[in-house]
Amino acid sequence: MTSIPLIGEAVAVAAEPRLAGAKIGVVTFPGTLDDRDAARAVRLAGGTAVSLWHGNSDADALKDVDAVIIPGGFSYGDYLRAGAISRFAPLMSKIIDAANSDAKLPVLGICNGFQILTESHLLPGSMIKNDHLKFICRDQTLRVENANTAWTVDYADGQEIVVPLKNQDGQYIADEKTLDALEAEGRVVFRYVGFNPNGSRRDIAGISNAAGNVVGLMPHPEHAVEAGFGPESLDGATSDTDGLGFFTSVLTKIVGGDK
Repeated sequence: MTSIPLIGEAVAVAAEPRLAGAKIGVVTFPGTLDDRDAARAVRLAGGTAVSLWHGNSDADALKDVDAVIIPGGFSYGDYLRAGAISRFAPLMSKIIDAANSDAKLPVLGICNGFQILTESHLLPGSMIKNDHLKFICRDQTLRVENANTAWTVDYADGQEIVVPLKNQDGQYIADEKTLDALEAEGRVVFRYVGFNPNGSRRDIAGISNAAGNVVGLMPHPEHAVEAGFGPESLDGATSDTDGLGFFTSVLTKIVGGDK
């Protein structure tokens, strides 16, 4: 019988010494739920997780991190609109500037983080209620449409992965001109396969900015990073570490080994 590791026993699968020096910031807002999960994913990938506080406006608020993850949850209770208040947090101004700078700070927005990225205009479009108007939680198959972003270089174009999904405001929308541009420029990074869980236009599950350093998606790769504690694909194959590639990808890019 296959031995399943206990929580806390898992070790970094990419424990290369050169990766340990890469610092990945994980932002916490009031109502954030998955910041510790994201930090754990960074550590399992071999990097160093750094906690960042939404209200920090100091000059060193970003703590000299090499990349930033805006994790999932219900920041500010999703009042007004999911991500609408968080967009104005002092730290977000610094993240926006750093992402748009010549340095092109890599930024990943997961679920509520994706919503915040659209609200802050780092990514186009918007997120609205699921078309069935219900919260949904399931393992979701995704197809990697662009393996050349800062967060996907360890995947292959066309690769299918399975990661958990949980949202109620997960329907991605944009006008046809924007959708056409995303398709033409290769900025659709992930697409739902087999089942569209929220009515997102063109089955879009995740997108990037033009430079490829900013990526947002609704499913949760940080919940698929440990053997024995992740989802299974529909055919029963092991998929419980399919999400780890997000975190190894950005570490690989930071240390200069990207494709």
